[in-house]
Amino acid sequence: MSTASIKSKPIAPCGINCIICRGYLLRKKNKCTGCWGDNTNKSNSCVNCKIKNCDNLLKTKSKFCFECEKFPCLSIKQLDKRYRTKYNMSVLENLENIKKLGVRKFVQNEKIRWTCPECGGIICVHTGYCSNCGKRENNRHLTSHISNLFYKFLRALAGR
Repeated sequence: MSTASIKSKPIAPCGINCIICRGYLLRKKNKCTGCWGDNTNKSNSCVNCKIKNCDNLLKTKSKFCFECEKFPCLSIKQLDKRYRTKYNMSVLENLENIKKLGVRKFVQNEKIRWTCPECGGIICVHTGYCSNCGKRENNRHLTSHISNLFYKFLRALAGR
């Protein structure tokens, strides 16, 4: 799978890039189609997601949580804490980048951030392994840290 397959449609309302999720990326049978895709092959936790099904979110124009009057809500804060701790990724930073840079630029940055340096495949956020060659991105923490610094730099530039 090439990085060209990372597109803007499967960006979840919480800011997670569905394409780097193990359900979307690695599952062979009953493959998930992303948060905005058909619910047929999704786990119950995805179908019943409090964030995706939030009444306040459905009122927003962009369908991203950052437009909600209650942002950041407890659900987003808990999800952010879990993803920062387990996967070294922040949904709050993702949402901030989508808001400031736009979805297209965010997706371009995601392609760089989650591309395997060995083969160009996509690295799974949950496992740290490339979906194509199977190599583990041992520097994921460092790469994510550098990426976060890069995003902060871009935010600083956009604020001028």
